[in-house]
Amino acid sequence: MAAADVSPGENSQEGQLRVLVAEDETLIRMDLVETLKEIGFTVTAAVVNGQAAVDSAFGDPPDVVLMDISMPIRDGISAAEQIIGSGIAPVVMLSAFTDIGLLDRAASAGVFGYLVKPFRSAELSPTLRMAVSRWKEFTDLGSEIEQLRERREASSVVERAKLILMAEGLTEEQSFSQLRRWAMDRRQTISEVSALVVSNGNH
Repeated sequence: MAAADVSPGENSQEGQLRVLVAEDETLIRMDLVETLKEIGFTVTAAVVNGQAAVDSAFGDPPDVVLMDISMPIRDGISAAEQIIGSGIAPVVMLSAFTDIGLLDRAASAGVFGYLVKPFRSAELSPTLRMAVSRWKEFTDLGSEIEQLRERREASSVVERAKLILMAEGLTEEQSFSQLRRWAMDRRQTISEVSALVVSNGNH
């Protein structure tokens, strides 16, 4: 499978996470890339600032982003907020500091992990894998919530359509049966037919 065809998280079970690295210090960046390759991960890009990380993430979505907090042009937290907010990938932050303010900002941005430099190479794999696992749970939950919202909206439309028909003299059961017949005749869902009833105020 070509790299461009890999969806985020698709290779995680095979141990081949696709990682975007954003680090402005050349030696650290090179070391990160080499370490990630040694543990079997693929580096989609190695960039030097937050804006380049955002551009790369949008152009070739990785499974996870490993990004320094303090970088020129655009800082890591601002970039992380956009990447996460756009639903592209989880972000693990790197920093030489354990400042509470930075941690709070990172948490507010929704980051999925935090590594303090210098860190052991053995910390990389579990931290990145945990971020990807949490991201999957997060996105799955988001999908479930959206489905529930859509079902609630559909149910509300059906109820409103039934009330319109009941105002014309049908019972609740007859109203639902009528909506179901129209849906079958028009090859639409009951909620789609109900939306037409509500928008027209009649059948």
